[in-house]
Amino acid sequence: MDILSILGLLIGFGAIIVGQYLEGGHLDTILNAVALLIVLGGTLGAVMLQTPMNTFIRALKMTVWIFKPPQQSAKRLLEKILDWNQIARREGLLRLEAMALQESDIFTQKGLQLIADGAEPEIIREILETDLDIMENNDLQAAKVYEAMGGYSPTIGIIGAVLGLIHVMGNLADPSSLGSGIAVAFVATIYGVGLANLLFLPIGNKLKTLVQRRTQLQMMLIDGLISVADGDNPRNIESRLQAYLS
Repeated sequence: MDILSILGLLIGFGAIIVGQYLEGGHLDTILNAVALLIVLGGTLGAVMLQTPMNTFIRALKMTVWIFKPPQQSAKRLLEKILDWNQIARREGLLRLEAMALQESDIFTQKGLQLIADGAEPEIIREILETDLDIMENNDLQAAKVYEAMGGYSPTIGIIGAVLGLIHVMGNLADPSSLGSGIAVAFVATIYGVGLANLLFLPIGNKLKTLVQRRTQLQMMLIDGLISVADGDNPRNIESRLQAYLS
């Protein structure tokens, strides 16, 4: 569980609510279901219009990474690579086919299987780097869905505010309701700007960071697998991959 993400949400939204209270305002003045519907619905509709279906679905699946990031341990990966190297040197490369079946990660499975099949190291690197480039691009495009939501949200909030003002202008005959009506109209702007800067943009940036970290780990995996395929000395492999641990 990513405690930092939870704290970020609590502090970000909590600061606004507490600030509203300290200013003498009431919580119900910034709660408006219609304004929220306009902002969320309009933002979601705009993003769905510009995004391919598979990218949109991938973005939804990646949302869980904010609170439960993929388990990524360079130290643990180094230990695995050294184990595979020992097995390959002791029992032969073909033995890695059984090790591939024990891995849940498809990328790792493919790398081990290529080694077991006797593919040349240059071919292994080319295949895995191509797969990695495609995977990284797809996930970065999915992360950009939230960046797009952060771009549309403030504008949709302004649209909601204008709609509220139109309603207020239609009731000028009742001056007593103008103040509260204008206040409610601008709630949509608060929702648009707040959701963009406290939720959508931070989520998009964090997802991109997690994708880049995973890519770095997979580059380490590729280098390790090539070393295993070449039959390198374990000490040389460890020295070569130490940089990834930092």
